[in-house]
Amino acid sequence: MKYDIITIFPEIFHAYLSTGILKRALQKRLIEVKVHNLRDFTKDRHRTVDDCPYGGGAGMVMKPEPFFAAVEAVCPERTERRVIMLSPAGKKFDQDMAAELSNEHKRLLFLCGRYEAIDERVRIALVDDETSVGDYILTGGEMPALVIIDAVTRLIPGVVGDKNSIEAESFSWGILDYPHYTRPSVFNDLTVPEVLLSGNHKDIRRWRRKEALRRTLERRPELLEKTMLCDEDYKLISEIKEESQ
Repeated sequence: MKYDIITIFPEIFHAYLSTGILKRALQKRLIEVKVHNLRDFTKDRHRTVDDCPYGGGAGMVMKPEPFFAAVEAVCPERTERRVIMLSPAGKKFDQDMAAELSNEHKRLLFLCGRYEAIDERVRIALVDDETSVGDYILTGGEMPALVIIDAVTRLIPGVVGDKNSIEAESFSWGILDYPHYTRPSVFNDLTVPEVLLSGNHKDIRRWRRKEALRRTLERRPELLEKTMLCDEDYKLISEIKEESQ
């Protein structure tokens, strides 16, 4: 997978890409990341990337010319790229979108805005996906771009050593993850659930599924409305509701 990032703050990306899973993915050449400074695609001596909005109003608007020049220079072939503009007005990013980007595309190009907005003509002519990472406002698109890169990269074969850990994570099976424990079995008078120490894999599987459903019911009940549940799941949910009465 190739990632291109267009930003006026390329230094933001260095630390995150130099650690952990993303660093190893780069070293193994499973991904390639190139960060491009938008100011390099301006034509005036001040390297101007923003201007006042037509019609008045607060803030500054990022100019269209540098973005058009950057995209054309970085990846002129439209069929080879998927251009993503980070914006709170975009479609909310989720695990399904991460899987789609990971499976169906080989090159993602991120446009990271700053200030009040990016000129609308950029979205109209260049952007394939306008994407948001949540219902809140950030100072720029750099952190959302890293969120998407991280989520997509983890799904690329060979990036995460244990494939089973990916399949068992929150949202990968439509609901939240179950609680996890490790040694010691007792810490500060807090004990590991007995079933996890039993060695009975059938009981452990059932407990984990039940606790995952419990968490989802308590914290994100809307997820249950769009998740395929089996008869056993409905039975577990009934047990959970009875226990809470």
